[in-house]
Amino acid sequence: MSTFTINGVELYYEVTGDLDSKEAIVFLNGVMASTTSWVYQVELFKKLGYKILLHDFKGQLKSDKPVGPYTFHQHAFETVELMQEVGIEKAHIVGTSYGGEVGLRMAIDFPVFIQSLTVIDSVSELDPLLESFVLSWRNLCDNLDGEAFFNGMLPTIYGEKFIRENREMLQKRAMQMKAYPEEYFIGQTYLYDTFLQDVTMSDELTKITCPVLILNGKDDFLKPAKFSRILHENIKDSQWIELPDCGHVAIFEQAQTVNTCILGFITRHHL
Repeated sequence: MSTFTINGVELYYEVTGDLDSKEAIVFLNGVMASTTSWVYQVELFKKLGYKILLHDFKGQLKSDKPVGPYTFHQHAFETVELMQEVGIEKAHIVGTSYGGEVGLRMAIDFPVFIQSLTVIDSVSELDPLLESFVLSWRNLCDNLDGEAFFNGMLPTIYGEKFIRENREMLQKRAMQMKAYPEEYFIGQTYLYDTFLQDVTMSDELTKITCPVLILNGKDDFLKPAKFSRILHENIKDSQWIELPDCGHVAIFEQAQTVNTCILGFITRHHL
């Protein structure tokens, strides 16, 4: 657990797994999350001998939160700089939601560093419904109430089946967020503004030349299948898989299936 400073901004990061391995995976967080959100993926890939890098983007929980909005190019550049800092020359990039959008920008702007890319419930453009969901999250941040924030955004990100089967866990998670500091919600507003202003990559998807795996929850109301279809139709070397009974947070809701898909995909694209 360390920090890396770039352009005066301190980023929190963790490196784990086989630190001498030339096969590396970089996991990129969803917008509300932190490095711990990859708990169901990290242990598997540690056992398989990968070098693993996780970090919080600027604006996220454990990193600095300079005044935003930012750009996806900035996030991509900072991720590449961090990779080089920890000795990763090339990596399999795995990003969920906001992290997947950073991954797309990395593949467009910094292709030499990308061995393969997995994007999970991510988009390359907005529609009015997605925009309204994100604006509603931004409004929830103004109250600085973690429990109300979690309960307010919950129906937009988790699938019906997952909510029905995990009510107690989700209630506990809402209570845990009551302890989140004020700066967390300020950082979230910067990230939401970044997303709303800069998630405009559809016209550049044809520039992506690395192999790409596209995963999306079939019951994802926030970023439904039509967005994954845009990615698949415009990225030449892409594979698209829909996950049944799954909402937006596939890395939790269908962790085992997601892991199987990622493992099969990156195994075919070793150095």
